[in-house]
Amino acid sequence: MTNDTVSFGYEDVDPAEKTARVGSVFSGVAAKYDIMNDAMSGGLHRVWKDRFVRAVKPQPGEQVLDMAGGTGDIAFRLADAGADVVVADINQDMLDVGIERAMKRGIDGLVWSRQNAEELSFTDRQFDAYTIAFGIRNVTRMDRALAEAHRVLRYGGRFFCLEFSTTTWPGFKDVYDAYSHRMVPRIGKAVAGDEASYRYLVESIRRFPPMPEFEGMIRAAGFARTRVEPILGGLVAIHSGWKV
Repeated sequence: MTNDTVSFGYEDVDPAEKTARVGSVFSGVAAKYDIMNDAMSGGLHRVWKDRFVRAVKPQPGEQVLDMAGGTGDIAFRLADAGADVVVADINQDMLDVGIERAMKRGIDGLVWSRQNAEELSFTDRQFDAYTIAFGIRNVTRMDRALAEAHRVLRYGGRFFCLEFSTTTWPGFKDVYDAYSHRMVPRIGKAVAGDEASYRYLVESIRRFPPMPEFEGMIRAAGFARTRVEPILGGLVAIHSGWKV
């Protein structure tokens, strides 16, 4: 891959093309996104998200930016702890689903904002914490998004990222690889009527940097005290760092 291209699944494409195609993917799956998460993970994504928010340790009155927060899964959990949450996503269709879900649950006080993770409109040092769950791998330029996360955090602020990675458990890795490549697109076709989008999502996981490499990217963005917490041998990982 050259410096002029970025990955879109197994393809290498122009950055602008990736941004547009990722937007199309999430506009297409927004309405069925949460149902598909349950179908693909057997409900485990709920456990992972609970664990993630416990790691963030949101406090009452803290200002938290939940980037790629779309349908509100992380934001609802953060708000339950009393944090003041801005839910940001580049995709308005995903935000619309989240707003509707919040209304149905009677959740008030969330701020919903359409934002590009690479060019946030927020001021420097505005937030106490920045969270992004299952979203960083879809960003066109991850280094720019990480730099923006660092910029908008106050000193002493913390960065937390929940993302799929590569499990280091040999037997489990083979089973999961076979399941994700063969079954997830089929589930996407059956549940969401969209096989291609879920094939991309599987491929995007395979192209995501291994845990040590991504931790290095977080450090390169200026974060200190970086840490990786693998789940299921690294099938999913919680990455964290502090702005000091």
